Amino acid sequence: MRAIWMFLAAIATPLVVSQPLSAQEKDRDLTQMPSAPLAEQRPHELTLHGETLSDPWHWLRDESYPVVDDADILAYVKAENAYFEAAMKPHAALVETLFQEMKGRIKEADASVPQKDGDWLYWIEFEQGAEYKKWYRRPAAGGEPQLILDEVALAAGKEYFRLADMAVSPNGRLMAYAFDDNGSERFEVRFRNLDTGELLPDVIPGTLSALVWTAGSDALLYGLANENWRTDNVRLHKLGTPVSGDKLLYKEADIGFGVGIGKTAADNYIVIATGDNETSEVYLLPADDPEATPLLVAPRRKGREYSVDEREGTLYIHTNDEHPNFRIATASPERPGEWTTLVPGSDSTYITGLAVFRDYFVLESREEGLDQVDVRRYDAPLTPGRIKFPEATYVAGLGDNPEYHQDKLRLDYESMVTPDTVYDYDVASGALETLKVQEIPSGYDSSQYVTEWVNLPSRDGKTMIPASLVYKKGTKLDGSAPLHLYAYGSYGYRVAPGFSTTRLSLVDRGMIYAIAHVRGGDDLGRSWYLAGKTGRRKNTFDDFIDVAKGLIAKGYTSAGKISIEGRSAGGQVMGVVYNEAPELWGAVLAGVPFVDVINTMIDEDLPLTPGEWPEWGNPVTDKTAFDYMLSYSPYDNVSAKAYPPMLVSAGLNDPRVTYWEPAKWVAKLRATRTNDATLLLRTNMGAGHAGKSGRWGALREDAEEYAFVLTQLGVEE
Repeated sequence: MRAIWMFLAAIATPLVVSQPLSAQEKDRDLTQMPSAPLAEQRPHELTLHGETLSDPWHWLRDESYPVVDDADILAYVKAENAYFEAAMKPHAALVETLFQEMKGRIKEADASVPQKDGDWLYWIEFEQGAEYKKWYRRPAAGGEPQLILDEVALAAGKEYFRLADMAVSPNGRLMAYAFDDNGSERFEVRFRNLDTGELLPDVIPGTLSALVWTAGSDALLYGLANENWRTDNVRLHKLGTPVSGDKLLYKEADIGFGVGIGKTAADNYIVIATGDNETSEVYLLPADDPEATPLLVAPRRKGREYSVDEREGTLYIHTNDEHPNFRIATASPERPGEWTTLVPGSDSTYITGLAVFRDYFVLESREEGLDQVDVRRYDAPLTPGRIKFPEATYVAGLGDNPEYHQDKLRLDYESMVTPDTVYDYDVASGALETLKVQEIPSGYDSSQYVTEWVNLPSRDGKTMIPASLVYKKGTKLDGSAPLHLYAYGSYGYRVAPGFSTTRLSLVDRGMIYAIAHVRGGDDLGRSWYLAGKTGRRKNTFDDFIDVAKGLIAKGYTSAGKISIEGRSAGGQVMGVVYNEAPELWGAVLAGVPFVDVINTMIDEDLPLTPGEWPEWGNPVTDKTAFDYMLSYSPYDNVSAKAYPPMLVSAGLNDPRVTYWEPAKWVAKLRATRTNDATLLLRTNMGAGHAGKSGRWGALREDAEEYAFVLTQLGVEE
């Protein structure tokens, strides 16, 4: 089964506003605040390429990681959490107000639009007040709903729960699902008989992959996480047999390559894909004979990326081998490496995806940053053509389309002012049918908001950097408005200018919300991404600062009135611009930030490091890369200066950006800076990279972060 069920977790309650603290209560709380934690400094040095780096907070990395049990480390992290709680206590009423209004925009009892897959219709539901969802199906021919997976029950009594994948067998009788209940992203697979509801005795611990059934519904392909939290293998589990005897089908030798699995559109082949951030290699296995010798489509070639699908004996390949914006090629399984162009690469059209169906294929692309969806028949490649959407700026793409033959395509659509909308597109007539529009129970009127796409000059005088903005109609554009600026800017990942009910809590208070589409993302094509990686990484940071200065120059805001936000690699952007332009920012949100760049990128035992070298460079083998990273690494470039207020978040079980990166960074800032602006570190003790699980736990963290922004900017106390 190829279904990936998509659902916006939008659910709500009536607005409840807590009584604000009096001035006397605030003063009393502030006098009771503990002193900011100061982490001990212990001598530690690293010498590389003739340069010695001092790292007196190196001890904050627990040598037994991923187990964190060092008493000194836990004491420091808990002290920072206590300091965070004390600093936020005077703003508890605002946090509660924000949380309740955010929650009030979410429809609590909600369901996705059912989608047919084989003999069944599948959908997801949230119940009133529930943190987690339930998965249902009913016979397509008619019949009663069947609860097939209950996340509420699975998460009961747990601080953290995440469902990673679930897959129903081709015959519809069995289900495999993988979950994590501590945030470490090491998943356990269980199996359920959907006819009887009983759990099978088979249990596979320690997985880190999709789950793919064989054609016979009697075996499952999966990948285990190795000791460094990387998937370098594909294994075959036959139901009813010991997991210890599972057959290894593929093992990757390159420590920088990760392995993934999937299926082609018609379910004829199982796909084994391996690669890093710039190179890929694909193998095909017959879905009805997974122990056959894998068919190599084309051997890896540095810098070449490709993916493969299949229709009626023809392979369809999406690749960047001839153009950075990708082309579509075809090949035969007998000569899989001989590729013939079907859709050539283009300077103006960036082909982001290919979906193959029985009677047509679909190209997803972007032109000048705007999403395009083209439907093309095999016998008439230019028809029916491009799908027309109702707004001038929007985000659109394929939704859940599990079947090989579909007369209608499921589409997702939204904009910065238009809530998420689910369409069915009739391929024959070209008509768009609206199936569902995200409901906002507390009320929403799109006519009261303005969205803009603006281009702002970079410091090189030639490149224009786009930004997407949304603000309340009537907001004065005379420099008086506070502005919140968000960015990511890595791995060719675009921050799409879509809809968010959460950000309305800033916009409704008179703030402008902006997304900086900096280089390092692929917003304007693959070349936009390439211009922000490895030795051109500083373009990303420069672009962010230049967008802020451009928005100031155009009167949207003023220096010191800007709050900024980024997570993970986007948190690295926050760290760099925090060092380079502190005078611009009034508040900073740095989520699980990748800030200790040198120490992380020299440690190949860390989960992600080898696979990250193509993105950032390898400072161990390449002195030029070392010098370049050192010149921007946020942790290494902390200096004695006045820094603006900042809230940093971390996850104790985070395998992507380990907890000690933000902890060390905050410790160094406390010891080095020349002022006493609010500096907070919040570490989730039972979660990982994504923060708290569940709808309301995550939403309360959003409320805390927005309360920090609003109070630091003086928008609201």
